[in-house]
Amino acid sequence: MVLVPRLFWLYLTLLLALLLVVMPLPAEVRMFRPDWPLLVLAYWALALPQRVSIGTAFTLGFIVDVMVGTVLGVNSAGYAVFIYIISANHLKIRNFSILQQSLLLGLLLLLYHFIIFGLSHFLTGVYFRAAYLWPVLSGMLVWPYIFLFLRRFRRQLKIQ
Repeated sequence: MVLVPRLFWLYLTLLLALLLVVMPLPAEVRMFRPDWPLLVLAYWALALPQRVSIGTAFTLGFIVDVMVGTVLGVNSAGYAVFIYIISANHLKIRNFSILQQSLLLGLLLLLYHFIIFGLSHFLTGVYFRAAYLWPVLSGMLVWPYIFLFLRRFRRQLKIQ
């Protein structure tokens, strides 16, 4: 029997998060879609900072750029900055309650969306709309569930 390497499961969760980015949703709900890959990546950067780094974030952001069709490098830069802040402070963030983590991730998601907007505005001339920030709120609301699900998943499979 061939054993599946434990890190395979980590990358499988990232692949599933990428699939949630392109999953079709009704137009009324589409603007509330959280940044699934970024939230899953944030969990793994908190849980296993030696395995998930800025390079992983940059690569995943580049894949998101290709899948969504945005200017190449925009999401990559935002993901890299987001994960840099998470990785630099992972020991502090781990000690926060889930509610505090959710609020902190909301601030970091806000920063991420402003970085994406700034780069997109500079490169393509898009204009800011308030609906652009709905994924920040939905990401904050969904973070506790992602955190608890992935923590249970990591502990059951003994991913280290």
